[in-house]
Amino acid sequence: MLAPDLLAQLAPTATDPRPVLLALAGPTAVGKTALSVALAQQLGTEILSADSRQFFRELSIGTAKPTAEEMQGVPHHFIDSHSITQDYSAGRFAADALGVLGELFRCLPVVVLTGGSGLYLQALTDGLDELPAVDPAVRQGLQHELQTLGLPALVAELAATDPVAHQRVDLQNHQRVVRALEITRGTGRPFSSFHTGPVAAAATAAARPFRVVKVALNRQREVLYDRINQRVEAMLSAGLVAEVEGLVSYRHHQALQTVGYQEIFGYLDGSYDYAEAVRLLQRNTRHYAKRQLTWLRRDAGYQWVDLK
Repeated sequence: MLAPDLLAQLAPTATDPRPVLLALAGPTAVGKTALSVALAQQLGTEILSADSRQFFRELSIGTAKPTAEEMQGVPHHFIDSHSITQDYSAGRFAADALGVLGELFRCLPVVVLTGGSGLYLQALTDGLDELPAVDPAVRQGLQHELQTLGLPALVAELAATDPVAHQRVDLQNHQRVVRALEITRGTGRPFSSFHTGPVAAAATAAARPFRVVKVALNRQREVLYDRINQRVEAMLSAGLVAEVEGLVSYRHHQALQTVGYQEIFGYLDGSYDYAEAVRLLQRNTRHYAKRQLTWLRRDAGYQWVDLK
């Protein structure tokens, strides 16, 4: 549970009587689900999920989607809300979530937002940068290069043309890399130059009809990595391979171009054996957790809590 001083921040103040959105973030396997449910029960409130893959009904095991037992009767919004056949972006999530919050805050003084997808959390709490329109031919050319040259070639170009974006973008997510290069090539300016920064983010947050309290969870690295390895084993025991087999026809969708699915696709393709798939899955999940922590540390608004 959160310390009393953090919980005290959820109460309205004389200078800011707005309701509060408690944003509970952290790396995969840190324990966000259990804590968010416990807090929601304590506060008598509901939960919004900001996990970019738990939206999709077809994905469960590989996304560590909370079970009905884990939810313990607490209403969760934006879990199983969409089909993988639907495109769903951070911007659309923020717009939809603002609508849901408008309804919830009519009777609830606090709502819990939780998830490990930093961009989706940011979209709701701070808004997103406005990016210019680019000729679709630029993206088409990049998609062709992705297929013919591979992702490493595009990552190398990003490193050369926009070192700042190279440090920030998830380099294993081909859509994020393509998007950054699309803006850079299409405008002649680095993708990172369009980031408005903390001043604009603060202005957007201040304009929200609610106040945001940001909390980032972490654990000692060895403990977190052990939890990750155990989660991978649990996913496999729960039938991850069978789940991925049933998703082969959807493998081109962005939600499946991620850790937890790509490693199993490689195994099903015969690129390596089962033991190597497990090793890659555990390693890549650890790397993903490190990237999540790096993203969160960029935002000075988060208050960090070390879980035991």
